[in-house]
Amino acid sequence: MRILICEDSVLLREGLVRLLADDGHEVVAALPDASGLEAAVVETTPELCVLDVRLPPTWTDEGIRAAIGLRSRHPGLAVLVLSQYVEEEYASDLIADGQGSLGYLLKDRVADVRDFLDAVARIAGGATVLDPEVVGQLLARRRRDDRLQALTERERAVLALIAEGRSNQAIAQALFVSPASVEKYITAIFTKLGLEQDETGNRRVIAALVHLGHDTTGASS
Repeated sequence: MRILICEDSVLLREGLVRLLADDGHEVVAALPDASGLEAAVVETTPELCVLDVRLPPTWTDEGIRAAIGLRSRHPGLAVLVLSQYVEEEYASDLIADGQGSLGYLLKDRVADVRDFLDAVARIAGGATVLDPEVVGQLLARRRRDDRLQALTERERAVLALIAEGRSNQAIAQALFVSPASVEKYITAIFTKLGLEQDETGNRRVIAALVHLGHDTTGASS
């Protein structure tokens, strides 16, 4: 996979370059700031961009604003935000674009290299992968959707794991239930949230957006 990295820490940047290269990926650019990001994306045509949230010159939100801009100008471009911080407002906007192929992981909570590389592959394949802490902070700042009140406690737990980008098998393992039970919970969730089957297969993404308070479909129960 062709990957572009934008990270101001030279040690982390070079570490990511080596880690991804060792896993068989091609790092097409490794940038210390976002000043040349757009030009690099156009020139190198990456399949995935890995960006820090806080980049020079202000170390506030340059990285995540750049990620939002890239997604707007290059629809379908996979983006992994890798940071020490949850930039809540911009993270909400990033998730709400509904494109999938998105990750938001916290550096200090990436404990296993294999899990990180698996997340990279899943994001590139179209999944949305969010650190549970990111989900938690976004939930804390939003008012609950009335539709969520119709869900049982177990259905809410399943929906929270969907929002983290977990597969049905992973949800089953986390909740110690069978995959068949997970399917039943998900069907009930879709029904209660008013999400009908469509050709795009995006009901999981839309359900996650409802969970995070950013439903733009106008669906109602």
